[in-house]
Amino acid sequence: MRISNSKNKRIGITIGDPCGIGPEIVAKALAQREIRHLANYTIIGDREIYRRYGQIPNHCSLVDVSGHLPARVQFGRANRPAAKASLFYLNKAVELLKDGEISGLVTAPVCKEAIVSSGINFQGHTEYLADAFGIKKFAMMFVTKKLKTVVMTRHIPLRKIIEKITAKDVYEMIQLIAKSLKELFQIANPRIAVCGINPHAGEKGTIGNEEITKIIPAIKKAKKSGLTVWGPLAADTLFVPSVAGRYDAIIAMYHDQGLIAVKTLYFSELVNLTIGLPFIRTSPAHGTAFDIAGKSKADASSMCEAIKLAVELSH
Repeated sequence: MRISNSKNKRIGITIGDPCGIGPEIVAKALAQREIRHLANYTIIGDREIYRRYGQIPNHCSLVDVSGHLPARVQFGRANRPAAKASLFYLNKAVELLKDGEISGLVTAPVCKEAIVSSGINFQGHTEYLADAFGIKKFAMMFVTKKLKTVVMTRHIPLRKIIEKITAKDVYEMIQLIAKSLKELFQIANPRIAVCGINPHAGEKGTIGNEEITKIIPAIKKAKKSGLTVWGPLAADTLFVPSVAGRYDAIIAMYHDQGLIAVKTLYFSELVNLTIGLPFIRTSPAHGTAFDIAGKSKADASSMCEAIKLAVELSH
């Protein structure tokens, strides 16, 4: 990945749930010379929590969002005070973005379950940031050097997926992905593959008709508008690297259809990029890993890739 070395860029990085591995992977990433010298960084979180894992390096500042944790913090465990603190960090990041103090954002993992148990409606960073900026059309794009994957539906129960997906939504997703690939990755004529919903992409209606009613009409409309699209394709073979390499992006119909494949193949380098926002937001493609939090065992590879991508794409 080619990255411009621009000290004019300032990337915000939230430390995520303070009791998870977020602060550790942020500190480990920023300790790497390769990462440190790409841009200026603003770390957003509790100063005392961050200093458990490392010092604030050159080209970095820290916005101290403290005072939201009890004196005895339960490291390595999901808990409500830590979950609420992670939202204070995120809200501060939104404020900095709106004020133009940072040009892009990298978010360390938070615990959705603990946030929701605190009585806060929170589906995830993606939806929260889209709502904060009034964005209606957005998506999660999972990025590696070899493949980009977008999920049509995000964190919803499996039983609701069929009713959630419409031909209009699939068409608009194809449009959003094509626009993002052109604008962010300078791909002039993006090649987009669309998964079927059913096994073997429905086998022409013998295993469900959702491909016929929901996906094929969207693909036909996209092709008429000048986009290069294939599908519906069977997901069980589409992610084989020799096949996936033919396309610039794949649209999976639901979370696990796409993410089981790409996390199995590319876990340590995978980056979650939110497309559709008026700024660049990335994150590592893993969770809080409470079981290893505070034990210096966390792998910062995905966080490093998330920072690199944010620097590369931010203006």
